[in-house]
Amino acid sequence: MPHSNTVHVCQSCGEVHAKWAGRCHACGSWNTLQEESGASAPLGSNARISNRTGPRSGLELVDMGGAAEDSRRFKTGLDELDRVVGGGLAPGSAALVGGDPGIGKSTLLLQMAARLAQAGAKAVYVSGEEATDQVQRRARRLGLADAPVALAAETSLEVILSGLKKENPDIAIIDSIQTLWSDQLAAAPGTVAQVRACAQELVRFAKRRNTIIVLVGHVTKEGQIAGPRVVEHMVDAVLYFEGERNHQFRILRAVKNRFGPTDEIGVFEMADCGLQEVANPSALFLDGRGEASSGTAVFAGMEGTRPILIEIQALVAAAAFGTPRRAVVGWDSSRLAMVLAVLEARCSVGLGGRDVYLNVAGGLKINEPAADLAVAAALMSSFMDTPLPAEGIAFGEISLSGDVRPVGRPEARLKEAAKLGFTCALAPAGVESASVRVDKVTTVQNLVHRLGQDAPPRRSI
Repeated sequence: MPHSNTVHVCQSCGEVHAKWAGRCHACGSWNTLQEESGASAPLGSNARISNRTGPRSGLELVDMGGAAEDSRRFKTGLDELDRVVGGGLAPGSAALVGGDPGIGKSTLLLQMAARLAQAGAKAVYVSGEEATDQVQRRARRLGLADAPVALAAETSLEVILSGLKKENPDIAIIDSIQTLWSDQLAAAPGTVAQVRACAQELVRFAKRRNTIIVLVGHVTKEGQIAGPRVVEHMVDAVLYFEGERNHQFRILRAVKNRFGPTDEIGVFEMADCGLQEVANPSALFLDGRGEASSGTAVFAGMEGTRPILIEIQALVAAAAFGTPRRAVVGWDSSRLAMVLAVLEARCSVGLGGRDVYLNVAGGLKINEPAADLAVAAALMSSFMDTPLPAEGIAFGEISLSGDVRPVGRPEARLKEAAKLGFTCALAPAGVESASVRVDKVTTVQNLVHRLGQDAPPRRSI
């Protein structure tokens, strides 16, 4: 009986199975196994390892100076993007950019390619989803029609590589990696085998030709880049373009970067003429903030080396159907549950039977624990119906014992607050400032007591 030369590959994690199963034993996903031909080996694979060795170079030949390294980078002309990638794009690097559909990935990369081409770099934009006429219309709408960017609409990997070898560009943008296919594989475009093989060949081209390759990746409904995770290991940088469609703000965040930091963000604003850089995100996120009202607090956060002031909104209301709801937008829901538990256990605040809604204004997502104190202040302000000072900020980490712990870089947070006109701050003990009055909060009991002094007589805890 002839042996079947097919395998079943999980489209979520890339695990190979000898036979079909309803559930992948590696990642636990259901109905993700797809049959693929195993006849063709992945691109670039060899039956045996060759004894030939290429030219060798020692570390003494590599210039490790920071100034020389920066001079070799390509400045994109977008300061926010340069900040995220570490001061510019490094030659020979490969980057993967992911984001929700319609968030502005293609617009951002087209603007980047046009700026680089206008600065003298040779740029190529390859679209596998749009015709060249569509890309040209977008360029005219963005005012970039005169930029000398080479355009192509192609999905065949072999044709793309052949064209790149002839053009020998400084930067090539592939939009997107899920649309490419190789005739050496029988799998359909977008499958794990095709995505892995095409990404491998493009990264290899980047390293051999010293060309910057930028790949656009689709994302799953969970927000992760679709395809095998091995692609994220192949590339040098993984960038996520985040934002809400009903907000004009867009956040570019690096989750992996071999040539720079991974804690920086770039802030953009979607306008009619494309993405505009936001030099002062704090002023933009607080724009339109009116008079002080109960349930709002301004958090002084840090995104990389940049301090950002963000408004946190909370609403505590009676449970409508007996079972209290917890709704969180822009913050960790488990972190909110911890703060509520600390207020309940350490301060005897009856929030367990009430609906709690928490929102980070502007569509930004906060990950640092320093927001605990601002969240607790917003919750207690809503519960007591007592507005916090309109000119005040808050930051500090809350422990399970109810203590308010210090956080990193308090000076930068207070300096940003003073620049925007804030005059007081709720902060952990040990924080000092000459420009902002610091009200030290050592425990959550201090916070509740301070708000209780200003609470209306009709409500109390």
